[in-house]
Amino acid sequence: MAHAAVAHRTVDVDGIDVFYRESGPPDAPVVLLPHGYPSSSFQFRNLLPALGDRWRAIAPDLPGFGYSDTPDPARFGYTFDAYAELLRRFAEVLSLTRYVIYLQDYGSQFGLRLAMAAPERVAGLVIQNGDIYPDQHGPKYEPLKRFWRDPTDEGRARLAEAVSEAGFRGEFLGELPDGLTDRVSPDLWRLSWALVRAEPARRHNLVRLLADQGSTVAWFPRQQEYLRTHRPPTLIVWGPHDGYMPAGAARAYLRDLPDAELHLLDGGHWLLETHLDEVVRLLRDFLDRVHR
Repeated sequence: MAHAAVAHRTVDVDGIDVFYRESGPPDAPVVLLPHGYPSSSFQFRNLLPALGDRWRAIAPDLPGFGYSDTPDPARFGYTFDAYAELLRRFAEVLSLTRYVIYLQDYGSQFGLRLAMAAPERVAGLVIQNGDIYPDQHGPKYEPLKRFWRDPTDEGRARLAEAVSEAGFRGEFLGELPDGLTDRVSPDLWRLSWALVRAEPARRHNLVRLLADQGSTVAWFPRQQEYLRTHRPPTLIVWGPHDGYMPAGAARAYLRDLPDAELHLLDGGHWLLETHLDEVVRLLRDFLDRVHR
């Protein structure tokens, strides 16, 4: 399989310059790749060329991440609602009318809301360490849940401490076994932190987004209902070495998507760093089937 070229572009979405990476023919079936925290489209840098021979893979940098604008909070809210709406408008501006959505980390919330807004446009879902079943949350969620229950200034200060190079490093390495940590590029946390440090408003905005994460809980029942009702073709590929989302968080999707294809790989939250070849093989097979 030849790897395709990746283009690097910027598009105006309601006055916000949104950077995105794209690979593949413009008329090919679309795979939309919203990124997680604290990353950017950079997390898909190796997946994009591995799909671009047959599919149009598109990965935007959301506002305040990567190379996209960091608008004033008066113009953009830096909440889960604001990011979900931005992704919806990004898809509209690019005239994307049919797509498979890759759901990972925070991107899973933005992508699921896009799917719910227009179910007829969803050709399929790929779920990779993006959870919506709170009874299967891992122990790493507990400090966040304490803040959700009691959002004090002290709790917010602890969130702010995590928005740092060391905090980003911990997010990317997570609970990986020692034999896998050397597969994770330090560029992930160093690049992400350099872009935050270069534009100090980004740190404040990221703390606001982290503090808003509790708002996603009310969406979980609605998202589960969407899955039960519409039954989109779904590939679940998961790294169980994840303090936020262990294996049970992946299996929980089978409650609402009993026909989903589930694969647990021996990785963690950022599978594209440690198990790229396995994910590409499973994803290409899935895309072949849903785009027949």
